[in-house]
Amino acid sequence: MNLEQLRSFVEVARIGHFTRAAAQLHLAQPSLSRQISTLEVDLGAELFHRARGNITLTDAGESLLPLARRMLADADNVRYEMQELAGLRKGRVRLGATPTLCISLVADVLTSFHAAYPGIDLHLTEQGSRGLLDELAGGALDLALVTTSEDSSASSASFQRAPLLTEELVVIAAKDSPLLHGVASLTLAELAALPQITFHESYDLRATTMQAFHDAGLAARVVLEGAEMDAVLRCVERGLGVAVVPAMVMVDRPGLRSVRLTAPRLTRSISLAHRKDVTLTRAALAMQEMILSTADVLSSSAAAGTGGLITRAR
Repeated sequence: MNLEQLRSFVEVARIGHFTRAAAQLHLAQPSLSRQISTLEVDLGAELFHRARGNITLTDAGESLLPLARRMLADADNVRYEMQELAGLRKGRVRLGATPTLCISLVADVLTSFHAAYPGIDLHLTEQGSRGLLDELAGGALDLALVTTSEDSSASSASFQRAPLLTEELVVIAAKDSPLLHGVASLTLAELAALPQITFHESYDLRATTMQAFHDAGLAARVVLEGAEMDAVLRCVERGLGVAVVPAMVMVDRPGLRSVRLTAPRLTRSISLAHRKDVTLTRAALAMQEMILSTADVLSSSAAAGTGGLITRAR
């Protein structure tokens, strides 16, 4: 068994087709088939159910897939560790973050990091916190910026988490919209009466908000659901409705206005996670320091501009 065979196996599993996987790997299809067959002989088990136009994993293949992904990730880490012996002129950082953080905190972090370390390759993965932790556990990420609601007890012994920020969820509307005209704050009951735009179900933010309505025995008046962050903000700016978003989203958004949500007050916590059993590369450590320093700056500026809606977690 070698890394080339494992890489071929993972690609076939991802695409579900030998010919297309061979093209992605820049291999002839017979060469790819031989690699997989040799791997199956070495392991003493078939890895794929082969049917015309339909390639699926066997039980043995399902068991091998997460192990193969981790082995390939570890091999890549070794390669980049060796490159880093020359200093931070070379290397790679794979950062994951939620969509709301990608349009605020992460943009500032990546800009500053690239200016300081232009030779480091940056890879960004954007998805929900649960998916990011899965990617982190599988070795596909070095660091992940994840969020949890205030009452969440979700944790894992596999991860080291550094608390970064705590921020309130606020209700936003277009700056000139009558929906929040003359309103300083809203209760959840008052919010329930307004036309609301909600996020895709993969967003932890949506789950937190909908759970609050459920707990209060209320039903949200939804006019649009299933949207991604950019679409939500654009629709709000055009007056379609209001939305519940983290306070951080309001930075540099002159077309929007926000009011605080009370009774109940909803917050979320932002933390930086990495695997406990993996030593961070020098490039990843540099990224970690950049994230921590950027969080300090953001919380300081936000404290002045948002009245304590965003605070540094300790």
